[in-house]
Amino acid sequence: MLEFRGGHSTVLTMSNVTNLNQFRKTKARSDKRAKADENSAKFGRSKAQKDLEKARADKAKRDLDGKSTT
Repeated sequence: MLEFRGGHSTVLTMSNVTNLNQFRKTKARSDKRAKADENSAKFGRSKAQKDLEKARADKAKRDLDGKSTT
């Protein structure tokens, strides 16, 4: 809305309407993401770490099978 006063123009702005449901959902989503990041740092392993561990276990199994004498 534009208002003219004494040769000067003044812009009047209205405050933004806040959708409380959307705000609540956004906050819940960010809280959930923060908790997931915290748990990941505390308990999780990266995909590279999992792959490396699996490769080492497979190699150990192959080595053990190769050394067995039947």
